[in-house]
Amino acid sequence: MKLGERGQVTIPKEIRDKFGLGPQSEVEFQIVDGKILLKKVSNRLDIGRWVGHCKQSFLELGYNSVDEYVEEVRGR
Repeated sequence: MKLGERGQVTIPKEIRDKFGLGPQSEVEFQIVDGKILLKKVSNRLDIGRWVGHCKQSFLELGYNSVDEYVEEVRGR
């Protein structure tokens, strides 16, 4: 495989499919033991944005907390 004029390479389709790389996927390059490593950047969910997001819905369903709901669903 050769580098293009601007240093670009095409990742083979079978590798893209295997690792879930799509057009908007983020990757990073690392140098490990003198070798270039291409690594997919994991999607990180900002959990802080979701705190309390479902509170009203659970209250409307008659639960005082998510834990109470989970306990009931598990049959405890």
